[in-house]
Amino acid sequence: MQTHVKVLGWLFIVFSFFYVLLAFGSSMILGMLAAFVGSQGGEDAAIGASVLGFTGAAAFIFWLCLGIPGLLAGYGLLTLQPWARILAIILSAIRLINFPFGTALGIYGLWVLFNKETEAMFNGAMGQ
Repeated sequence: MQTHVKVLGWLFIVFSFFYVLLAFGSSMILGMLAAFVGSQGGEDAAIGASVLGFTGAAAFIFWLCLGIPGLLAGYGLLTLQPWARILAIILSAIRLINFPFGTALGIYGLWVLFNKETEAMFNGAMGQ
């Protein structure tokens, strides 16, 4: 079961890394659009640039908030931290609604993390 926990940890890291990339990419694109619109001059351009800038900042925060917990859970699973099992269970349950890949990761995560062997590993009953 230890191999499944390691695989799950790496899957959390990879999936979450895409969220972090999306955070930086979306804010960069919206920031460039805001600069382009703002350079056109006029009152409407200033309003449009402000809206695009705010949207870019909000998108950055949103995607980063989705990515960072998964990175933490992945690291914690790889190092067999007890808190990581709880965090990964919560994230696996949430990811069930993200069809199809999140659903697959959620099902796999719940299967691995609710296994008695895995529970014993994180409680320190088995050797690490």
